[in-house]
Amino acid sequence: MSQHELQDALNSWTEACRSKDVARIMSHYVEEVVSYDAVGPLRFQGRPAYQAHWQACMEMCSGPGMFEPHEPTFTAAGDLGVTHYLLHCGGTNDKGEMESCWMRVTQCLRRQGGRWLIFHEHFSAPCDMQSGKALFDLQP
Repeated sequence: MSQHELQDALNSWTEACRSKDVARIMSHYVEEVVSYDAVGPLRFQGRPAYQAHWQACMEMCSGPGMFEPHEPTFTAAGDLGVTHYLLHCGGTNDKGEMESCWMRVTQCLRRQGGRWLIFHEHFSAPCDMQSGKALFDLQP
């Protein structure tokens, strides 16, 4: 049952991201969320800081967004859950072209008020140690 609920939570979060509805995206996080995002500072602490980041990300691309979790894995025990997956994400640039890449995502959730909410999230991209550059062109 819990794994099915975690899948439903991921589906709802994914749809909010695709629609660029920042308020709906943020409804999936606890107030004291800590995030290690691939873009921006080393760490985001709290919903207000992370919401500002999500808003800025959604404004970077004017057209439709792409959020496609690939083979998510779910683990749940009691009121704690974890999901991890590769995410094909991107957006439409100012020329109307879709730009996308694959990211690695881990989300830690807890059941709160009858809902699964994200309390920690980690987005990352692998990097080339020689050049220090992110490897955005890798495929699963």
